[in-house]
Amino acid sequence: MDSSEERNQTSLPREFILIGLTNHTHIKIVLFVVFTIIYTAAMISNLLIIVLVRADSRLHTPMYFFLSNFSILEVCYTSTVVPQMLSHILSERKTIPLVRCAMQLCLFLSFGITECFLLTIMSYDRYVAICRPLHYSLIITKQACIALALASWAGGFIISVINTAFTLQLSFAGHKIDHFFCEMPAMMRAADGEVQQAKICMLISAVFTLILPLLLVVVSYACILYTILDSHSNAGRRKAISTCSSHLAVVTLFFGAVISMYLRPKSSSSMTNSKMSSVFYIVITPALNPIIYSLRNKEMLQALKKVMNVSKQMN
Repeated sequence: MDSSEERNQTSLPREFILIGLTNHTHIKIVLFVVFTIIYTAAMISNLLIIVLVRADSRLHTPMYFFLSNFSILEVCYTSTVVPQMLSHILSERKTIPLVRCAMQLCLFLSFGITECFLLTIMSYDRYVAICRPLHYSLIITKQACIALALASWAGGFIISVINTAFTLQLSFAGHKIDHFFCEMPAMMRAADGEVQQAKICMLISAVFTLILPLLLVVVSYACILYTILDSHSNAGRRKAISTCSSHLAVVTLFFGAVISMYLRPKSSSSMTNSKMSSVFYIVITPALNPIIYSLRNKEMLQALKKVMNVSKQMN
């Protein structure tokens, strides 16, 4: 009876201790300042995209509807991790209660998976716009956009709940997680005993949320490339390349970072590399993506100028 009670106590501790990124005081201060600046920039730029799409009627198109959803996701998933990470960098006690850890894991997976689906939908939107322009308004309707966005959010939430449930069934001999947030692979490393079911669940999820979406993105862009090369209009070709290049850059950054986090071969994986991949995915890409979309997007820059002119007139 005593051994059974002891096992139950160690299976799910009331709180976890997050090891974090580093224990060097000077590096901690530098990381805190740098990450605070990047996080603030990411929040401002993504919120600005949401406001611009909402405020400018010229941006009330399917492409910008999906882009505003994407920016909402960027704000949400980075905010599930970064504020806590910043507080832990300067704190001696890096603990997180079990309930908060479970919520963080579930929300982070949910927003990340939804983003995978949304990037795939955005690729399909570009495919229809370039390869089937005459049918675009019939296929990509307002109702279809809303349905696809809702399906992405719902699918991400359902898959994240399943993965979180499998992770919380693990038995933990200790309280320490060698990461700066409650990440599924890191929690599996900290588990004591059988983790096979959680690993299988994660791999199956990766097939449906990473591999298949990435394949669909590749197929979409292969068709787009063929159409561009076959086009006899230089103006149309330049417009298609300009429209797709920014999205393709974001897709490359996103899927590259996520695959390095979750599908890296075990032999070449180390906790340092895993943490660096996570930092890039969680902190840096949300700040880079708005820049990538805005700098090459004339309509977004025009909308920004319009908002700035209106604000000047009001002042």
